[in-house]
Amino acid sequence: MPAETSLDDAPAGAAVPAEAVAPLMRGITVLNRLTEAGGTLSPSGLERATGLARATVDRITATLARMGYVRLDGRDVVLAPRLMELGNAYLAALRLPDLLAARADALADELDESVSLAVGDRDGIRFIHQATRRRAMSLSFRIGDLLPAERTAPGPLFASEWTEEDWRGWRARRAADPEDRGFPAVPPRERGGTDGEFEARAAQARSDGWALDDELIEAGLVAVSVPVRDPATGRIACVASVVSHTSRHTAADLRDTLLPRLRSAVADMERALRDAPAARPAPGPQPSGLAAWTGASKQELGREFVESLARGLTVLTAFGEGRAALTLTEVARATGLARATARRALITYEHLGLVVSGPRPAAEPRPAGIPHRVFVLTPRVLSLGFPLLSRTSLPRIAGPHLADLAARVHESASLAVLTGDEIQYTARAAADRVMSVDITVGTRLPAAATSLGRVLLADPETTARGYALLDEEWEEGLRSIAVPVHDRTGRVVAAANVALHAARRTAEECVRDILPELRATAGRIEGEMAVAGRFVRVALH
Repeated sequence: MPAETSLDDAPAGAAVPAEAVAPLMRGITVLNRLTEAGGTLSPSGLERATGLARATVDRITATLARMGYVRLDGRDVVLAPRLMELGNAYLAALRLPDLLAARADALADELDESVSLAVGDRDGIRFIHQATRRRAMSLSFRIGDLLPAERTAPGPLFASEWTEEDWRGWRARRAADPEDRGFPAVPPRERGGTDGEFEARAAQARSDGWALDDELIEAGLVAVSVPVRDPATGRIACVASVVSHTSRHTAADLRDTLLPRLRSAVADMERALRDAPAARPAPGPQPSGLAAWTGASKQELGREFVESLARGLTVLTAFGEGRAALTLTEVARATGLARATARRALITYEHLGLVVSGPRPAAEPRPAGIPHRVFVLTPRVLSLGFPLLSRTSLPRIAGPHLADLAARVHESASLAVLTGDEIQYTARAAADRVMSVDITVGTRLPAAATSLGRVLLADPETTARGYALLDEEWEEGLRSIAVPVHDRTGRVVAAANVALHAARRTAEECVRDILPELRATAGRIEGEMAVAGRFVRVALH
């Protein structure tokens, strides 16, 4: 069982706390097994993978589906983009992607090489940003992927700050997993370096202030890394790396030609951290809304809705920008949960390694009556499906929603993007009818002649109404109605439509009956796109 997602990731031999929330632990187990399986498993497959009773699996997946974290797709349970809000909470609380990503992207453009940002995660490293060059031989790591420290360039830099306890944990992991099977993002280790070799690399990195990866992960892959230090503590906040292939640079060449530019970029990053204004808390969960939602969900689903699981997962979303370190009181206030409920969820997460606790930093104010102990999310929150979902695209997001729409209105539904003066269909759900609109994904049509295109071209009439209706203008007997789809910034990036034979509905009936359903579908697509696009680029094709 992969080490990064097992419930046994808690310290070896650590007993489950008596106050841990069992349904929450089971829910995390289900999400972990789905992640390990590539994002899709049947309920019976989940039953086998988790060891849970089928009835328990069904209740957990029904609850996760109600939260939008999974989809129940026929016989399968599928991770859904909204699950990324858990990883988003960690990345927003960390602030590093928001503050440094643009500089990493600019460096990648300048050097024409991939650039990554990584943080330490116990005895591994986990990526928090990727600026990847698109080539035949390109970097395949994703945000959230976990790699063993000893097989990377950032690893020795993080290890230079390890305690003796950290080193003991690393040696124990190496002994238990000599081939790195617990790190699915990297190929199994074929040659095993000695413990002493990595210890020497860590000492050298401490002395040099940079480190190399000379084909440690796989043949041909090389990287050079420099630490980005926290201006307040002087400790490593993250590590920036330039990654290349030996067909372009050797490791020595990276050191000699690109390291100076990487160091300069890191100096800019450190200035950005030093000059960053204090984080202002972004909107978090709405306590009153949570209570109403859980109540309605329980009433609708009955015993199939596991309230303690839903409430427990909401605790993770209490964190975010301006809410990196929260006391128990602050978590309870943010979620609207009773202190006892929030406390049990935090105890559970601390056991699973998703949360750590400690004293509030001395530099932060300590309001009277609020305990000094605070809770902080760990990078392991990203292991909950984030790497898999970080490569999602707009057609993948839209597909299930278009299928639901087509099933509700019994007509074909489509998604398209603008390409020059044409539209290109990128997702489609056909109606279950003898006669239906027959257009395949990839088809291109003149934009001005289609309802989808008129929305994307922002025709002034269309803009005022918020939709475009094409009434037998493209083809006799064909009616279609389209609405825009916006990204998280409000920019129109696609359009969705419903197309039907004119004999089935009048133009007025399309506006009255189809348009509300179509707008609701576009809203659901936009909601998932906003979550998925918070820290990653969502491809439009």
